[in-house]
Amino acid sequence: AFRESLEHRLSSCHLHFAMEFISSLLSDLKLAVKRNEYWTQKALDLSQPLEEQGPLDVIIHKLTDLILEADQNDTQSVLLVQRVQDYIDAHPETIVLDPLPAIRTLLDRCKSYQLIHRIEDCMQDARICSPPFMVLNTECGPDTLEQIEKHGLTFPFICKTRMAIIFSEEDLKDVKPPCVIQSFINHNAVLYKVFVVGESYTLVERPSLKNFPAGPADRKAIFFNSHNVSKPESSSDLTSRDNVVGVSQPPSDDVIRELSRSLRQALGVSLFGIDVIINNLTGQHAVIDINAFPGYEGVPEFFNDLLTHITSVLQAHAPDSPPGSGQPKGLASSHTPSTTVPTAPIPDSPGCCSMLGKEASSSPWIVEGDGNLKGPRQRLGCNSAMSPNFQQHCVSTIATKASSQ
Repeated sequence: AFRESLEHRLSSCHLHFAMEFISSLLSDLKLAVKRNEYWTQKALDLSQPLEEQGPLDVIIHKLTDLILEADQNDTQSVLLVQRVQDYIDAHPETIVLDPLPAIRTLLDRCKSYQLIHRIEDCMQDARICSPPFMVLNTECGPDTLEQIEKHGLTFPFICKTRMAIIFSEEDLKDVKPPCVIQSFINHNAVLYKVFVVGESYTLVERPSLKNFPAGPADRKAIFFNSHNVSKPESSSDLTSRDNVVGVSQPPSDDVIRELSRSLRQALGVSLFGIDVIINNLTGQHAVIDINAFPGYEGVPEFFNDLLTHITSVLQAHAPDSPPGSGQPKGLASSHTPSTTVPTAPIPDSPGCCSMLGKEASSSPWIVEGDGNLKGPRQRLGCNSAMSPNFQQHCVSTIATKASSQ
């Protein structure tokens, strides 16, 4: 009876795209959907009322740039994003991949870094330690170096979003606020991109920035494009592996599983990427960025994985779904594609994970109006240079379109 009910629902299910979606992705997904007799899909026209384009069972969107523009008060973008949000509010039964408030958190580097640190604090796993960071809202002045040291940062550090490596106090003049700065961790020029689809993920190795000597150095700041650095075919002096030393190993499966699970539960997202590096001195995992709906380059089974995930989400939300089968919106999947690693069931950490929205008041990772995360414990530093009193401050919104380090 459950199967018949599900098939009846899927027979009229539409996969709808609120665009801004890369045309090649849409084309490939059309082919994947075509192989499923229960689904049809079309692109939403945001210039027209969405009510006239429904009913919508699932909305899959890549509205990141539109949301960024709306948050910068672009009138047209504000109207389009609000049109989508109004439809979602009027139709709570519609599944959204992924919720717009969660996307806004991921697009704000400061808030997403705070979330990472709180998750790591909750996990209490010595194998994980992401670099300290702070926000610069004004031009560097006489007290900037003191503030940097107070926050546990050391030279060299990465400056985002105008990507640069800063090696000394002299280079601070090249830092253009507002921006986030983050300690640079030597990782033998290897970046691991984790592409998450529901409960499954694919790990892809990419080139990254080479090792640099720790501490201040008498050299000029280096400006770079993070996308060019981490391209699969990237080959430049910045990604040289001539000075590889210490630990060189891929990430641990159980660490990645727990990180992705915690992010899914904290934000209610299911389509995102995690950039992970391995500290070549300690072997610790460091999350240096989270990306909303990445390009999934190097994930050949993405579309099949996505359809399987959507099936599982719909099953969890079917009216006569058996007890225990339901999960929070956007968090369900149950397959094991050949190119991905399924997330094994992991017991929830009491009091550690919560969805944004109705359950947000009980989450230890809530980003409040002042930008500060409110949590049960203060996270300790990753190295001896980190102050035990390390605090993270987010005074303004620092938007991001790219990953780095």
